[in-house]
This record gives sequence, C-alpha cells and structure tokens, in this order.
Amino acid sequence: MNKYLVKKDILLMEFLLNFYSKKNVKNLLKYKQVKVNGRVVSQFNYQLNKGDQVMIDKSEINETDLKIIYEDKELIVINKPSGLLSVSGGGEKEKTAYHMVSKYLKAKNKNAKIFVVHRLDKDTSGVLMFAKNEVIKIKLQNNWNTIVSKRGYLAIVEGKLRKKHGTIKNYLAESKTQMVYITNNKGKLAITNYKVLKESSDNSLVEVFLDTGRKNQIRVHMQSLGHSIVGDKKYGAVTNPIKRMGLHCHIFAFVHPDTKAKYEFEAPVPEEFNKIFK
Repeated sequence: MNKYLVKKDILLMEFLLNFYSKKNVKNLLKYKQVKVNGRVVSQFNYQLNKGDQVMIDKSEINETDLKIIYEDKELIVINKPSGLLSVSGGGEKEKTAYHMVSKYLKAKNKNAKIFVVHRLDKDTSGVLMFAKNEVIKIKLQNNWNTIVSKRGYLAIVEGKLRKKHGTIKNYLAESKTQMVYITNNKGKLAITNYKVLKESSDNSLVEVFLDTGRKNQIRVHMQSLGHSIVGDKKYGAVTNPIKRMGLHCHIFAFVHPDTKAKYEFEAPVPEEFNKIFK
C-alpha cells in the first residue's frame, strides 16, 4: 500500500504519472485500486487539491470485482472481466482471476484451495471455471474434449462478413514470438463454427462455437476471414470502438465426469457490446 500527499492542485492522471507508467495508471484506475482521502476514484480527470491524500492499494479486491455465476463444493464459476489475467504471468502476481477467487474462498475458509481447469485470454471476458480440489480438476482436464459440450463466444469484428455463417477448419501452430498462425497439416487441428447475429455500418456481432480449443483460435480464424476482432491489434485489428478486445465467452457447458449431471453457465453480454449495435 502506497500513500502520496498532493502538494498542488492537479488532475489525478497527471499526478499518478509521476510515480507509475501510463499503462499501470490505467490499470490502477480500471481495477479501482486508487483512493483519494479514503474514497475509491476511477476517473482519470478527477481534480486533486493541495493536501489531498492519494492511496494505492493493489491488494484490495472489492466484492463487486468478483462476479460469481455458480458455486458448489467442487466448482466455482465467474464472469471474468476483460483486461484481467486468468492466472499469474510475467510480473503480475496479485491482480488475477485466480488470486481474486482464492482470496474470496479463503475469507470463508482459510484452508480453501483452487485449481486451474482452463483459461481465457487476458482481454477476453466471460465464463471461467475453477476447481476446489485437485481430484475434480484432474478428472475435468483428463476428459475435457469428451465432457465439454458447448464453448460459445460473442465476437465483435471489423466490417461485414460476405458469408453470414460457416465453419473454419485448419491447423494452427505457434511461433517463437507467441503468434499463432495457420499451417498446412503440421499444427493442431482447429475447428470454429460461426454465425453473424447483428451488423452495423462498420462492425458485425458474430456468435462462435468451438469444436476445438486452441490458443487464440477465434482471433486467428476471424483474421483469416479478413475480419479481425475489434481491439485485437495482435491479429490485425485497426479499430477499437469499445476500448477493449471484442471477445466474450457467453456460454460454457459440460457433463460432470462422476455424476453425469449436465451444467450450463452463461455470462451476460457486456454492456459495451450492446451499445455498438443500437
């Protein structure tokens, strides 16, 4: 926890740039980790006055940050926001979905543990599931391709697709620079089914269901159609009308490996997705 005394009237963003990079400042504000005189402030243009105290608390997690879709004795399912890592990577040790869920469970039981079952890209929002014990985690992962019945996503892409529905089937490989690309029968088989739901003058809302779950699969496949996902500069996007990557996991369904019970979880469509097609 860091505290700073404001010595002159100044905007919050400008003040924080004295101590943090622009990228870090944006994340601090986005994740509500900035307090002014004890109150959470997330507006970059908030006016600070001489004598104000600014506090940065990277460890604090507000209840509203963790949106739980489902929880039982074995599983917990959340609606992960865009911009949040699923698990720790690089220098990010605290602000991850894994850390948030772990802290939530430990508040109820100090001996609680969670285990990673699958992941979403940092900038993809939506349904993310964790296991509460290692036994169920292993059973889920060992039977993943047979028990998972639905992996559905909503993608906002650039432009209008000529073909409004179809299946993309090819092979994907990954370069040393972590770019995924299409190969000729030498990589891993990737199958994506898509259908256009809505269109505006500049964008299309596409529903996607996966037959396979390869890294960056939807992003690469949409780029291969000539319609990159908005905000996805890595795979060719040149626009970002919603100020985030336009990819959201809205449906996830599977059959429990022991009880054979059917589970289906849905994450609401992000507000920014709806606005663009009004």
